Amino acid sequence: MTDVLVEQTDAVLHITFNRPASLNAFTADMLTRAAEAVEGAARDSSVRVIVLTGAGRAFSAGADLSGSGSGEAGDAAPPGTETIDAANRLTTALRHAPKPVLAAVNGPAAGVGCSFALAADIVVARESAYFLLAFANAGLMPDGGATALLAAAIGRARATRMAMLAERIPAPQAVDWGLIAFAVPDEEFDAEVERLTTQLAQGPTTAYAQTKRAFNATVLDRLPQALEAEREGQGILFHTNDFAEGVAAFRAKRKPKFSGT
Repeated sequence: MTDVLVEQTDAVLHITFNRPASLNAFTADMLTRAAEAVEGAARDSSVRVIVLTGAGRAFSAGADLSGSGSGEAGDAAPPGTETIDAANRLTTALRHAPKPVLAAVNGPAAGVGCSFALAADIVVARESAYFLLAFANAGLMPDGGATALLAAAIGRARATRMAMLAERIPAPQAVDWGLIAFAVPDEEFDAEVERLTTQLAQGPTTAYAQTKRAFNATVLDRLPQALEAEREGQGILFHTNDFAEGVAAFRAKRKPKFSGT
């Protein structure tokens, strides 16, 4: 089974993160395949809406810190700049695609998984889902464009709260904050995703594209600079003792003890 499922039904391209055993934790290759799918859809006139979701009980747990690529604890290297580059490529593809992107958040959206949900045009989540910037728990900073996407949605104070305190934000609270558009009862989630997908697929695609272009040029005009700053900052943090401790703590399933170095 592939870790990214890509399926087109009529005018809808479904992209599903498919590593349910690891809560759809990302590898660089996985992110690259997802970005290629979005880029392909952007050029394909038969696609009028892109739906992004996760298999199993999570949208995504973020980058794979296990180092094994299998969701099992291993001794392989943790994520590096190649993962950041692949994540930035996916975020950029989601924002630049001249088609509406719907994030169907079926469960936790953590780390860069949260970033990708926020890069979508419309987010609908199960009420049981939550949003979490867990980077600080691993001695890292937000990436995938989160520093721009989050602040644009909920303001700097709440964005900093999420980034530094690594709080879980339940889907209903995320709606109240303006972080996402919809939170629906779990049993109504599939029907709501279908309703929104159908509306977008049958809508004025070119008008959607121009609306999205305007948002990119105004509200998200600093996204490219944010991606660059995040890559630079993360590149520094990958070499800190705190990151090494964060990864070790994650693999040992214990609370990290940071030294600040």
